[in-house]
Amino acid sequence: MTRRVLSRPEAQAAPKAPRLTARSVIVSTLLGVSPPELPTRSLVATAELLGVAPGTTRVAISRLVARDELEATTDAYRLVGAPLLARQSRQVLSRRGAIRDWDGSWRTAIVNADRRPPAERAELRHAMAALRYGELREGVWLRPDNLPTGVLPEAETLLADRCTLLRSRPDDPVDLAERLWDLGAWSGRARAMQRELDRLGGRLERRHHEALAEGFVTSADVLRHLQADPLLPAELLPPDWPGPRLRTTYAAYDDAFKANLADWLRTHRASSSNRSEPATPRPRSTTDPEPDGPSVQPF
Repeated sequence: MTRRVLSRPEAQAAPKAPRLTARSVIVSTLLGVSPPELPTRSLVATAELLGVAPGTTRVAISRLVARDELEATTDAYRLVGAPLLARQSRQVLSRRGAIRDWDGSWRTAIVNADRRPPAERAELRHAMAALRYGELREGVWLRPDNLPTGVLPEAETLLADRCTLLRSRPDDPVDLAERLWDLGAWSGRARAMQRELDRLGGRLERRHHEALAEGFVTSADVLRHLQADPLLPAELLPPDWPGPRLRTTYAAYDDAFKANLADWLRTHRASSSNRSEPATPRPRSTTDPEPDGPSVQPF
């Protein structure tokens, strides 16, 4: 009999290659370092490597500052926007696969019956996905109680405010996990990404600068996919689950990518040392006219 999957997070579908806007490059680059802060010239050069003009990057930086998503430091910028910092916390958990010992219990969140506008319902769904809950039916969300608390405090507070929280012990937790998440689809995509990391990793280790642009897109794809991993206890996973191997491979890949990028940045600075670098424009006020050029799309 074919099993019907009741719910699967949107992010578990095979992601399409993103359009690299200035904002996406800046945010992705900062999300990949800890603390999330880099010199202006590194942000501009990295975006230029990925096909974004320096002027476009500087306008995007100014907009991010104006929206309180970036903060200027001494010749550098760091992420300060709460949603972006929360995303980095979730990304760190995704990469580590950090889980607690599991005692067999589940967390159950039943959405309170209050009528809420669509924006608030969407906000709650986003929080559920960030906390890696699966939806059994409308308004009923569950997950094994094996993840650390305090990683995403705002999402946890939202859940506590709008839901009745219970603990449960399903009779057949393996069957329930299969109903809540499409584990086969996640595994298939993870194995395809594993092959892509293997293909690109050697080129990055050999300092092939031409592999950096493709490597950046691949890195973003892998991180998105890791964030769609429900991080289930081993007892609930299919045999030969590819999550641990994908994380181990990605850690080595990321080291090679960063070393290659640092080497390219040194070469880039040396070749452009005779050119003066224009100042980053001031943050645009809401009364300033919109500058010409491509629009900055949400990341």
